[in-house]
Amino acid sequence: MGFSTDAIHVGQEPDPTTGAIIVPIYQTSTYVQEELGKHKGYEYSRTSNPTRAALERNLAALEGGRFGFAFASGMAAINAVMTLFKAGDHIISAHNLYGGTFRLFERVLKDFGLTFSYSDTARLGQAEAAFQPNTRLLYVETPTNPLMEITDIAAAASLAHRHGALLAVDNTFMSPYFQRPLALGADIVLHSTTKYLNGHSDGVGGAVILDDARLGDRLKFIQNAAGAVLGPMDSWLVLRGVKTLAVRMSQHNENGMAVAEFLAKHPKVKNVHYPGLPAHPQHALARKQMSGFGAMISFETGSLENAKKVLKSVRLCSLAESLGGVETLISHPATMTHASVPPEERRRLGITDGLVRISVGIEDVEDLIADLDHALASV
Repeated sequence: MGFSTDAIHVGQEPDPTTGAIIVPIYQTSTYVQEELGKHKGYEYSRTSNPTRAALERNLAALEGGRFGFAFASGMAAINAVMTLFKAGDHIISAHNLYGGTFRLFERVLKDFGLTFSYSDTARLGQAEAAFQPNTRLLYVETPTNPLMEITDIAAAASLAHRHGALLAVDNTFMSPYFQRPLALGADIVLHSTTKYLNGHSDGVGGAVILDDARLGDRLKFIQNAAGAVLGPMDSWLVLRGVKTLAVRMSQHNENGMAVAEFLAKHPKVKNVHYPGLPAHPQHALARKQMSGFGAMISFETGSLENAKKVLKSVRLCSLAESLGGVETLISHPATMTHASVPPEERRRLGITDGLVRISVGIEDVEDLIADLDHALASV
């Protein structure tokens, strides 16, 4: 079946009891058993819930994996993956990470004996130099947040496997509509379902998808044992959102390209980070491993004062954290999404005080451009 067909139908079959075309919200904590050891496949909703199970089947199908697991947040999903490893294991991570992921690695997981090295995975030679005998995972975001750097997933998978490690890819920015890391050799795919999969800024969640049965069994155990599961209402919201994922992503992509081209030509904008622009240093790689370029853009205004003026002057774009909703969100990475990254590290990465990030929505793009043009006039 095609992507849109799978998005609408896999895991979302009509309810066998009533014929309801939408998966019900099974808002229950427990399930009555017919007798000892005899039940209908469900015992307790931390372990499994029909609404969450439907979502997990759906997301696994969209990513081309056999096993899907839904968590209470994107960070809970990342944390669950990290508990696949043990004290003394070494993890190589992309150096340009979401600030919350960096915070989890540096201020939580290090205390439990995991060690981390950070490398520019857009240049895999640097990552290769970071491998150690105890390296167990190469962890990447591609494109990165917020500089839109791209890692060659197939090459990264080959590198990790040569060293006996796994490759995990955070695919939140692209969604499986534009990028499918498992098909390119990745072992683990992660999502913040809060973003494009849900698409409506009304639920928080995370997901992990993989194809290896051994890893799947272990992650299922961790999900149940630790209990950071996605609730039935939030699972239902993501199922609702996924039905329109294909049409939303297509419009996000179209609008994203138009806004990026506008910003690239604007005299008040110093630099634009968007892989769909031919000037992006990895544009060719983006075309190779992605079927679209998405709607995440960052651009340089030149100073914190200029960034403040732009963010204060927008009217249609909403100043808020998060991304991936149908509405356009605009943010300031240095003080919002990446505030937990030390200032010297932000400067080294290129996350300047003048950098502004946009999650382009699906409004009429002429209105978005007019709003940004008005805001840039204040600089």
